[in-house]
Amino acid sequence: MSVTPTGQDELTARTGQDRPELRKIIQEMVDSGFVGVRLRVHDERGEWAAGAGASELGGAEEPPADGHVRIGSNTKTFTATVVLQLVAEGRIGLDTPVDDYLPEFGMDRRITVRMLLQHTSGVFNFTGEYFEDGTFVPGIPATPAGKEWVDNRFHSYRPQELVRLALSKPARFEPGTDWSYSNTNYVLARLLIEKVTGRPVAEEMQRLILGPLGLTGTVQPTTEQDIPAPYAHAYYRYEEDGQTQTVDVTRHNPSWISSGGDMISTARDLQTFISALVGGRLLPAELLAEMFTPESKAGYGLGVFVQEVPGGGTVITHNGGMAGHAALMYSTPDGGTTLTAALNYVDDTAMSVGAAFQQATQRLVAEVFGGGRADAADPAR
Repeated sequence: MSVTPTGQDELTARTGQDRPELRKIIQEMVDSGFVGVRLRVHDERGEWAAGAGASELGGAEEPPADGHVRIGSNTKTFTATVVLQLVAEGRIGLDTPVDDYLPEFGMDRRITVRMLLQHTSGVFNFTGEYFEDGTFVPGIPATPAGKEWVDNRFHSYRPQELVRLALSKPARFEPGTDWSYSNTNYVLARLLIEKVTGRPVAEEMQRLILGPLGLTGTVQPTTEQDIPAPYAHAYYRYEEDGQTQTVDVTRHNPSWISSGGDMISTARDLQTFISALVGGRLLPAELLAEMFTPESKAGYGLGVFVQEVPGGGTVITHNGGMAGHAALMYSTPDGGTTLTAALNYVDDTAMSVGAAFQQATQRLVAEVFGGGRADAADPAR
């Protein structure tokens, strides 16, 4: 499946710019196993968008120009922004114990709101914990892990259920002493938003972000199974009785991940959102500075990674994958350069496209933010 110069090139036609080096990378992403890619870049050369691959497995039509995808952990950046907006409104204290707001869980009072947003709470990850020695402690059965997840993909989980399961497990470390990525932190953030406002998180998301920015392609679901049209299809593959089964999982109930990764958006809306965020349109300067101050272990701020790029410089980013859909979101701190993408692929227990995903994103970031140094990106990292 080749990159086709069709309707997706409306931006190229308007700006007079083409980006053959980016076309090559996204074509190689498809060649490495992705079903489809939709990329959008804004920089000093203007705006540019293109696609590669297919909207459906085995199909000929490429992913739609503004197709919807489940954005996975990019949801965390939206959720953290809402929490910080409520901090700005004086309704939440960033260094207040979470237990003050959600006493029903009996949480360790050393865990603060900041620790949730920065993944330094130590709370067990309800989708399962991977440890440095290679051991894995499972979480909920709904975590994508073969046929069991496929068979249960329409099951509804309540956020409180996910949190209680996580809190029934030993903490990974003492609050504030280490860093570990935990989806539970952001389900707690969702419940915190709902507790202090008295409204569903979707309503607060609409009030504070989606409405003001005009993000009509972005949805905050709870148990809704459908994804708005147009969209590219997501797939999940598993083994059964020695046979490989591949299932279209575009429709499923995202309550198993909740605000750890349930939102739906488009590459265009993600570009608008990250540009507005880094540009100071959503948060006051002092809170934006807090958000972009990373902890030392993983470079995680409050709902974003702060990463160095080849050739020098920094990007504000979060990426996410969600059972056959994925999204990329990168920006320079001044918003002058952004890269967003929507991907569809065949997911599986082995995460067989994981290495290709990492290599491709490194090459894209090197090309867009590192002065055209894509060939210098280390594919083995």
